[in-house]
Amino acid sequence: MRLGILGGTFDPIHLGHLRVAEEIGEELELEKIYLIPAAVPPHKETRPITPFHHRLRMTQLAAEESPMLEALDLEGRRQGLSYSIETLKEFHKIFKPSPILFFILGMDAFQEIRTWKAYERLFDYANFVVINRPGSQSEELKPFLLSLDVGFGGSDKENTFVHPSGNVLLYKEATLMDISSTQIRELVASGKTVRFLIPESVRAYLVEKGLYGSDGSSR
Repeated sequence: MRLGILGGTFDPIHLGHLRVAEEIGEELELEKIYLIPAAVPPHKETRPITPFHHRLRMTQLAAEESPMLEALDLEGRRQGLSYSIETLKEFHKIFKPSPILFFILGMDAFQEIRTWKAYERLFDYANFVVINRPGSQSEELKPFLLSLDVGFGGSDKENTFVHPSGNVLLYKEATLMDISSTQIRELVASGKTVRFLIPESVRAYLVEKGLYGSDGSSR
């Protein structure tokens, strides 16, 4: 069973998230990609975060756009901070036989991985798929991987690095849309349209619930 994991604050989830998930799922022939909103992000936010139940519901609505996608409330069931290492462990407990996991994240997030709990052990539980920035090359990744000192070596396949566990790190290109959750929140707060930046069902939900300063208009 080949499963993908794409986590995030998803405040709110947008088409950029969905497009990356869809492309990577198709390329790697994944059976499912689970979208996992963080209940309590471990990295300090400089602003209040929308309550988990709203972010989960928007993620569920977004996942309905594709049969490959499914929202999972795994981190909302746990107490305390939402650590990726705990999520990966739970996947191996929930799915039997143990699945082949692909943990999807952007290059910017990956370069902060030293700040993650037990980051050295993450690669024991999943393959990693690092999405490049526009114009970046895999050469940027090699020195960083070496600096992590977790045993990654090269491969005869381009942009593929092998961990001692047998898992791999794949450096992939995907369509990176110039969309951010911050941008969407600011547009909503200023009364401007967010159509075609997020799924229509998500837009309708945030308007209905008055999220991000929405006044209930139909924009």
